[in-house]
Order: sequence, then C-alpha cells, then structure tokens
Amino acid sequence: MKEKLIFLDIDGTLTIGGGTTPPDSALRAIRSAQSRGHRVFLSSGRNMGLLRSFLPYGFDGVISCAGGYVECGGQVLFDCPMTPGQLETALDVFHDNGVFCTIEARDQNFGDTGLEDYFRQPREKDEEIRQWRTALAQRLGIAPMTAYDGQPIYKIVYMCSQSQQLDAPRQVLEGDFQFCSQTLAATGCVNGELINRKFHKGTGVELVCRHLGVGLEDTYAFGDSRNDWEMLQTVGFGVAMGNAAPALKAKADYVCPPVTEDGLAQAFQALGLSENFG
Repeated sequence: MKEKLIFLDIDGTLTIGGGTTPPDSALRAIRSAQSRGHRVFLSSGRNMGLLRSFLPYGFDGVISCAGGYVECGGQVLFDCPMTPGQLETALDVFHDNGVFCTIEARDQNFGDTGLEDYFRQPREKDEEIRQWRTALAQRLGIAPMTAYDGQPIYKIVYMCSQSQQLDAPRQVLEGDFQFCSQTLAATGCVNGELINRKFHKGTGVELVCRHLGVGLEDTYAFGDSRNDWEMLQTVGFGVAMGNAAPALKAKADYVCPPVTEDGLAQAFQALGLSENFG
C-alpha cells in the first residue's frame, strides 16, 4: 500500500479532553499503520510541554501550538511565536475586559491568578465541567503569570463568563489572530484559543508533506474541534470524530464513532490504514 501520512488531534480525538494516555485500541491501530509503512503525526493545540507524555509512543513528528511549532523526525520545520508587542497588546486587552488567560511557550504554560479557583466554583452540572477540572489537575500544571520570564509565546488560551467580554479584544486583535472559541454548555463559559493567522494545523500538514515529498492526496487527518477545521480541509481525507462539533462533521469526508467508543481504532480499520483487530 502506498505510504500515507496520518495527522491526529489529541483532545477529543486520540484521548478524552485533557487526557494523557491514549486507549490501547488507538495505540494498536497506530502501530499497525506504522508497520504498514505509514507515518503518524500528532497535530494539537497543545504545546510541546503538554505533549511530552505522548512522545514515548513513537510518533513520526509533531504539529504543536496549533501549527506554530512543527517537528518531523526530530527536525524543526517551523517555529513562529508571536512578537513581544503582540503578546503585550493581547494580554492588556483581555485583562481590561476581565478575561482569564493562559499563555503558552514551547515547553511551559503561565496562567492568570485565580484561574483554577474560577473552575472550582460549585456550578458544574454535567460531565463537561468535570472534564475541565480534571484537565486543570492533570494537564494544566501551569506556572503563575508572575513567573513568566520573557520566553517566546505561541498561543493564548482565554476563558470568560460572557461572549461580550471578547468584543473589544476582537476589535483589537482579529487582524493578526483568529479567535477559535467554544462555549461550555454547563456554564455558558466561553473558552478558546487565540491563534496567529500566519499558521494553523493545515499549514503544518503542508510543511510536513513538502519535507517528506508526499502529496496531500495521500494524507489523512482526524479531529473534533474548531482548530481542526483547516487541517481537515487541507488533507486528502478528513475524518471527524462522532463527538465533534456538528459543523466539523458536516464538512468531513467521514465521521467515525466518538473517542469514548474507540473511534480512532475503528476508523483506522474501516479506512484500511491498520489491521482489522475484530
């Protein structure tokens, strides 16, 4: 079978949101695909620090920071942090409007004081908020913003109670950045990523393809959220998880079962990328 390049989102695709360990079914499928001569890449909004627990599984490369930092076979293909001026402007306008921020360097995260307390308030009504609290405990081991020492920042994660709090930041920042927002149903809290318009996951896919000399027609991508949109549109075959946003599923070439139902492994088998373990 001709070599394929396979790009996997993490949260909501390879693992549940905030997860740190892929299910055995997904790992078997990935190893089977690699044994057939395919290459499998992580493609995540997470930075390299938050990807560290996945690297021992033997992926062939990484698109991290939603496309801002790309590695293939240990070689850096792209490295595009925001400028210090962009960071200062963004934090000022977010903070002026009461928006909590986490800033992401390549290997470290720094967060506003009070962020964890915000999610510990007794208001959760469903599994969504419980998952966010788990993520804070297991994944967002972030340093306080006061510890930030000036290292390059690739992305800002923002959280606020009302979408109107983002009106002023949009006016100031949308020329240079995309706002990839979602609303947590249990609370109405708006959570999202501020991503530089110079890149996205799709541009990361293109860089890897050019580096390896593989055509886009021989690429697959799997995702579930807004920051996967460009990636699924770039590859030859885009797969949305069953737990994905409806808009993403409507535009995907294929929809597989949710991450909680071993969707990744089932899709690999259905598409002929891995051995059939059934």
